[in-house]
Amino acid sequence: MSKSIFYHAGCPVCVSAEHDILELVGSENVEVVHLGEDTSRIPEAETTGVQSVPALVTPNGNALHINFGASMADLKA
Repeated sequence: MSKSIFYHAGCPVCVSAEHDILELVGSENVEVVHLGEDTSRIPEAETTGVQSVPALVTPNGNALHINFGASMADLKA
């Protein structure tokens, strides 16, 4: 993975974190995935260690959980 991946669900906590991450890291270095709109990517997020969103998965595979917007179980419901 050459870019970080920012997973979120579109809630206010997630949107705020997205803006901060893009400002800090740069949009060219982050792929943004809205799991509420693209539920097919939920298994991918879980495989990388994402347990709740918003979360940032770094290029070396670390899942960094930022604040708390929604659990992965909430997204699958």
